[in-house]
Amino acid sequence: VVVERAAGVGGELVLRRAGEHYEIISNGVFLMDTRGGASERLLVRAAVEGLDGPVRLLIGGLGVGFSLAEALELPGVAHVTVVEREPAVIAWHAAELRPWSRGALDDPRVTVRRADLLDYLAGPHDDRFDALCLDVDNGPDWTVTPGNARLYGPAGLDLLARRLTPRGTLAVWSANAAPAFGELLRRRFGRVRVREVPVARGEPDVVYLASEPRPAGGPRGGPRA
Repeated sequence: VVVERAAGVGGELVLRRAGEHYEIISNGVFLMDTRGGASERLLVRAAVEGLDGPVRLLIGGLGVGFSLAEALELPGVAHVTVVEREPAVIAWHAAELRPWSRGALDDPRVTVRRADLLDYLAGPHDDRFDALCLDVDNGPDWTVTPGNARLYGPAGLDLLARRLTPRGTLAVWSANAAPAFGELLRRRFGRVRVREVPVARGEPDVVYLASEPRPAGGPRGGPRA
């Protein structure tokens, strides 16, 4: 059942109800739903693992709110900035999607920036984060809009690396393995880890974790786990 159709920044967005759950569709392509959420929660847990508070965290892509709700449950998380370009997605969290984000947009530790993530990263502010958690696409090889591909290339990784604190970690969610992206991470970061999360059907979800940025244009290599 279609709950709402909205003209979004990246095209048509649809919120659809399927039984007790909701689905978000972008230009006819399934993006996410309120079932499960294990890998979206892992995205933030793994990114802040081992960090002593206070932790400043950025989430790129609000989605159905799994990652944001999880972040606010983690000890030491002092502030979360959510960058979401679609006004409709933000609005749905005041209504239909509120149970899954647990009302997190009302938490004083949360700031929502309505912006394209690339524009925000390249902006004139000096914000830096202990964790950058990206879930704006179905993965580096399956972007929602063609322009998002820049985020996962060398220039995008440079922007992301500049927004990390020295102890910071970049975490990227993907609906499938993206070997070429993994290799780019290993060129740009000294430590790269890959975590797989089994799903009911198809390939496992994958979370890429990268830390210890190298200077832009630095040599290849580095530990892998």
